[in-house]
Amino acid sequence: MSNEYLKKYRNIGIMAHIDAGKTTVTERVLFYTGISHKIGEVHEGEATMDWMEQEQERGITITSAATTCSWNDYHINIIDTPGHVDFTIEVERSLRILDGAVAVFCGVGGVEPQSETVWRQADRYEVPRIAFVNKLDRIGADYFAVVDEIKTKLSGNPLAMQIPVGKSEKFNGIIDVLTKKMAIFDESSKGASVDWQDVPSEYTQQVETMYVEILERACDFDDDLAEKYLSGEEVSVDEIKKAIRKGVCDQELTPVFCGSAFKNKGVQLLLDAVVDYLPSPLEVKAIEGIDPVSGETMSYEPNPDGSLCALAFKIMTDSFVGSLSFVRVYSGTIKSGSYVFNVGKDKKERVTRLLKMHANKREEIKEARAGDIIAVVGLKDITTGDTICGEKDKKVLLESINFPDPVVSVSIEPKERGGYEKLVLALRKMMREDPSFKFSYNEDTAQTVISGMGELHLEIIVDRLRRENKVEAVVGTPQVAYKETIRKDVKCEGKFIRQSGGRGQYGHVWIELSPRKRGEGCSFENKIIGGKVPREYIPGIEKGIKEAESAGVIAGYPVVDVSISVFDGSYHEVDSSEIAFKIAASMAFRDGMAKASPVLLEPVMKIEVTTPEEYLGDVMGDLTSRRGKILGMENKKGAQVVRAEVPLAEMFGYTTALRSMTKGRAGSSMEFEAYHEVPKVVQEAIVKKNK
Repeated sequence: MSNEYLKKYRNIGIMAHIDAGKTTVTERVLFYTGISHKIGEVHEGEATMDWMEQEQERGITITSAATTCSWNDYHINIIDTPGHVDFTIEVERSLRILDGAVAVFCGVGGVEPQSETVWRQADRYEVPRIAFVNKLDRIGADYFAVVDEIKTKLSGNPLAMQIPVGKSEKFNGIIDVLTKKMAIFDESSKGASVDWQDVPSEYTQQVETMYVEILERACDFDDDLAEKYLSGEEVSVDEIKKAIRKGVCDQELTPVFCGSAFKNKGVQLLLDAVVDYLPSPLEVKAIEGIDPVSGETMSYEPNPDGSLCALAFKIMTDSFVGSLSFVRVYSGTIKSGSYVFNVGKDKKERVTRLLKMHANKREEIKEARAGDIIAVVGLKDITTGDTICGEKDKKVLLESINFPDPVVSVSIEPKERGGYEKLVLALRKMMREDPSFKFSYNEDTAQTVISGMGELHLEIIVDRLRRENKVEAVVGTPQVAYKETIRKDVKCEGKFIRQSGGRGQYGHVWIELSPRKRGEGCSFENKIIGGKVPREYIPGIEKGIKEAESAGVIAGYPVVDVSISVFDGSYHEVDSSEIAFKIAASMAFRDGMAKASPVLLEPVMKIEVTTPEEYLGDVMGDLTSRRGKILGMENKKGAQVVRAEVPLAEMFGYTTALRSMTKGRAGSSMEFEAYHEVPKVVQEAIVKKNK
């Protein structure tokens, strides 16, 4: 079977800041490609892609939904990702498996904080993208100002491909610079039919100037085109498109398009652009993985006849079919009823059914080939980031997906007596679906604790417990996920000797603790030479240290960013055992932590507040009173934008406080920045509270 069919495949994501109109864009795409016969509106709670009840009520996207559609004989898999910062993880895992992305920007808001976050994520995964400036029917929308912001704030090499005709409510057409034609969208058919007309005379000069700019930028990516242009030969539109496509695939160019999805203008032209400029699976770098046995790097071209290699990027529980695993097939073919091998879990599992997804509707298929994004039913032990190979194929491990640690925790317990088992089952299911959510049992307080990326994240988890799992729960006040670390190097000894008749216990180690850079985590190294401690006791030492790391010496929070090495010790021929060394190592670690100038770390958030000028003083004063550090300010369309770093502990309920302070006229967005040291006075208060 040839892989020629892949030339007509596009695996794309739609990414943006909250409220830029991603879901509305996707709804129009589904309507124009014939997947839905009615346009669902986000504000009416009827969007096809926002199928969870909470999504419909809040008008936001929480989970990334997958859908398949076709446009001019091209097969397009679309993933609509959330814009809210608490669900960044959904964007992360979607970008990992996409070949291209459409970045949607609001024509009024321009490049907003979350747009920067998703843009950086796309940079990290080397995802080629095109941009769509939406909401041009709004007052204050400015297409060319947004193009400038993409250049200055995102270093995105934007290239304006269109000119909007008319401003705000008078926005009625789009000029395509390459073809020098103007598109008018028919209101009666909800914009489904496009009428191409000549460019109005007042725009002729601007079209010519922009055409030359596009042509010159295209020449940077195609020497033959440059030669033709310089020698004065006629250049076709297709030749220019081909060169721009190369610039996009090399991530050196971002063509920018415009429209108003809500007013049904510009989405068909965006679909044309997806086909024209975003890469097919054949044009992106072959996926690389490692051989789990030899450690050698292996790469897989998208070939349906090759070995099966696929990545699970999302797990979802469905009330009808059980667990659904969303999978991107990179190579080979996966068949319904066949057996596959989960490499990370070292387990063979059976694929009972394969489904092609249209948001939450589905169509059963018999097989999926390289390039497909599908849902698999029947895989019981799979988690996000697992690699699937054919039962008899050579095994490979693809790079997994990195998930951030939760920063907020709350205690939770069932309202009804006897509902604990039901609660734990529901939480376990959610943890499989969402790797940025964790739950644990705290033995000291005898409480079940759930942790996530923000207040909204946990609010939605509790809401889903009630609606989907019929578990009513009582939730405590939010707690910050503090961490502990050290500030200096120390060497310390741990000795565990117990003689009580019969065989005794003997374990003796010397370990060294050193601080590491913030965010590097803990590491363990065995530096023992000459057999002072036999090799079989080293795992016990490592285990003892791991257990001790889970609760630091200041206030019992997990220890991070410490390098631990065991370099000396002694053993007893008869009395030594793994458990004795485990206890000795744990004692040494705790003693070392206390001597190494331990310090508490807290999550610090990056916040951006947009406020009218008259409230600027109040907003800044309030942020400073919350231990905030003002990083900068800028004037944006008559409003002031304040950027600051503030500890998460001071930010609970901030949105409500900001609303009352500014009579509801200011808005804010917040995302996790890094862990910083807690000031001494604050640390003392936290320690006191925890006693």
